[in-house]
Amino acid sequence: MPGPQILSAEQVLLTTLVVKLAVMAALATMLVRYRRFRHILIFERRGWTDRLLLAMALGLPLTAGVASRLLLNYNAADLTLEGAFVVGLIAGPYAGAIVGAVVGLPPLANGEFIALPFAIGCGFAGGGLRELCPKEAIWHFSPFIVTRLPIRVWHMLRRRQIDWQLVLLMAPVALELIRQALGFRWSNHQRLFYLHPEPFWTLAVILLATVLAVATPIKIWNNARIEHRLEEQEKLLLAARVEALSNRINPHFLFNTLTSISSLIRTQPDTARMLITKLSGLLRRLMRSTDHFVTLREELESIDQYLDIEVVRFGPQLQVVKEVGVGTLDLIVPSMLLQPIVENSIKHGLTRKVGGGRITIRTERRGDRTLVEVQDDGLGMTEERLADALTGGIGLSNVNERLRTIYGTACTLKLSSRTGAGTSVSVEIPDLTLSERISA
Repeated sequence: MPGPQILSAEQVLLTTLVVKLAVMAALATMLVRYRRFRHILIFERRGWTDRLLLAMALGLPLTAGVASRLLLNYNAADLTLEGAFVVGLIAGPYAGAIVGAVVGLPPLANGEFIALPFAIGCGFAGGGLRELCPKEAIWHFSPFIVTRLPIRVWHMLRRRQIDWQLVLLMAPVALELIRQALGFRWSNHQRLFYLHPEPFWTLAVILLATVLAVATPIKIWNNARIEHRLEEQEKLLLAARVEALSNRINPHFLFNTLTSISSLIRTQPDTARMLITKLSGLLRRLMRSTDHFVTLREELESIDQYLDIEVVRFGPQLQVVKEVGVGTLDLIVPSMLLQPIVENSIKHGLTRKVGGGRITIRTERRGDRTLVEVQDDGLGMTEERLADALTGGIGLSNVNERLRTIYGTACTLKLSSRTGAGTSVSVEIPDLTLSERISA
């Protein structure tokens, strides 16, 4: 005697529909992990290569699902209608028809002769809708408009405008009803696979599952598109913020240098002329560069031009020592990183000091980071001034804000000072590759 049936017909059908949705969600999630597939989704203008790739990416797994139904009697993996319709909706009628042809061929061996034209028709139906409706309406498609269905129908009739969300909702419903009608008509000959609504009220559940199986991949892929857009906006915002901070540093440096030159015009005109020449060379260098990032070698060359100006102003009493560590010259650093720090050391550390002064620029590798330090032997700062050094003024505060913007809160300037002994400003910069530069 056969064993007792564990599940009723309704329970088997409901279980099949739930698994069907899970299969579609799993397939959509796996595909969106691939960068090439995400690229195809993000850009609406797709060449034939992209359309064919998208069709094959979905068509082959869907064909495997149809084969599992035919060979293993696993009905939940057959997503012929939903797959062909979704591909047509996303990539156009011909891509949808290709998927329909691919998934409709295996059932021919089982005598399901209606399967192939029906699947191709589903692909063309999705593609036709894509050609007619706004593209963003497709990505905003949601089955939950059912909760406001009477209101949306009333608004559509009153405004005499097409509600594309309703059209997108009714399209898979209509295709499922056509499949049910064709399957029932040829049920004795099994010319088309369909899920039997037994009892009849389960037809509503089948229609709902069809709509959800179409909406689920669209929702998953749209989330990927939104994440990509947010990442791009974040990059643009970061670049704009860095550029704004850089633009605040350059006028600050220019103002201080021109003030120094103006004080020398009457007393030392030749020296003032030399300073103007060197300043024009430095500004020309800065204007030629459109990168927010340079190598440490380029930054040191730029600081040499600035120090040439300061040495002319202060004479031989200003000494500059460089202790450049091995392997640090190719480090990628924010442009105009050292100049405000060195300027701060000269202005606040050495200007008021009697006699000579020395500035030491030191770089050193520390694991995956590089220490960049500027140290002077000036008058130093009190505890109160040291606490306000990174919040007041423009130079150091802007450098510190740029570092935090680019690398995060863990990368900031560190200040240490002793009154009468000098001040040290240092930062540990993580490695940054050339491909990660932010260009203006």
